[in-house]
Amino acid sequence: MACNQKKKETIMQTQKQVTAKDILGNPDYQAISYGGYRKKSRDSQPTIPQLKEDMKILSAMGIKVIRTYNVQSKLPHASNILKAITELKNEDENFEMYVMLGAWIDCLNAWTDKVPNHDVESPNNASEIARAVDLANQYPEIVKVIAVGNEAMVKWATSYYVQPDVILKWVNHLQDLKTEGKLSKELWITSSDDFASWGGGEDKYHVKALEDLVKAVDYISMHTYPYHNTHYNPEFWHVPNAHKGMPDTTKIEMAMERAIKFSQKQYDSVTNYMKSLGVKKPIHIGETGWASVSSGQYGNNGSRATDEYKQGLFHQQMRAWTNRAGISCFYFEAFNEQWKDAAHPNGSENHFGLFTIDGKAKYPIWDLVDEGVFDGLTRDGNTIRKTYNGNKVDLMKDVLVPPSKDEVMATH
Repeated sequence: MACNQKKKETIMQTQKQVTAKDILGNPDYQAISYGGYRKKSRDSQPTIPQLKEDMKILSAMGIKVIRTYNVQSKLPHASNILKAITELKNEDENFEMYVMLGAWIDCLNAWTDKVPNHDVESPNNASEIARAVDLANQYPEIVKVIAVGNEAMVKWATSYYVQPDVILKWVNHLQDLKTEGKLSKELWITSSDDFASWGGGEDKYHVKALEDLVKAVDYISMHTYPYHNTHYNPEFWHVPNAHKGMPDTTKIEMAMERAIKFSQKQYDSVTNYMKSLGVKKPIHIGETGWASVSSGQYGNNGSRATDEYKQGLFHQQMRAWTNRAGISCFYFEAFNEQWKDAAHPNGSENHFGLFTIDGKAKYPIWDLVDEGVFDGLTRDGNTIRKTYNGNKVDLMKDVLVPPSKDEVMATH
């Protein structure tokens, strides 16, 4: 009995000592972006038992850090996740899961019928930050990072983006709370945004407030989506004329290798901008992913980028690169969520998950099903089985080769 008690105390002590500095960049702490929504509207909140089911599934596949996106008062999703993790930790002293807690940031008039004012912030931001602080203080053993905003500075987010000085203001506020002892000094503060917002793209982003923000955060959380660039910037994606005679699988594999290099180039561009400011801080990937279904511009009539096979290659290569390089990758995302594009069931935004909504494991993680890591686990009563009934021949029927260079030039 005394021996068991000592072991329990050691485990608890070890878990309490784990900080963001220990977790980020550590391949033993795999990360993922997580939303547990099952329905077409976020008005239907997943229950704590459902969230616990999901946490067990993610834990079984080696995930130990999840990223959430908001703590809005009408959406108790994040706070319920923290409750679910707490219950799991109480039930099993070895259960380990940490959270990068997102605080959503908007401009004035965002998501209304009024014209968004990108130079003025929403009055809701202050209460969003306050809720994030409360949760971080309530669950210090779980919340290891607060991210101020999600793609809140990138100018293509026309519904809600703000200027960098708004993000800087709230990052400084949180850093001040740490200095004053009102937040844990070990808590890391960042903002999670597109690589361009972090100075890796156009010069228009290179403003004084961004320079100050780079210096104010504990690390940079950047997003990179070669998937979207198969449409918007297809030069890297097309099959070169010199490759015309190659087998289709080789053409696809080479395209996916170029996709990874595309992300690496974006990562390097942010690194170079940071260094140009005389700053040396970790840079981690707050989001990257690849959809498995698209009825739109990434699908059969567009860039032909979308299917589970390509998703599997991207996931495998992205994990291999980031693990090797000591970069945390909050892969997007754990489960499909159909609220993201509720009007278009086959819209790509609904299909970035490694699992379907009913708990089927997509091709990227078929090997984990084979290994038995999900044995005994369910999602909403469904055992974890493979998509396509595990038949790769059937899966490959839905796989298209990227367009040739001539085809790309003809459509652009």
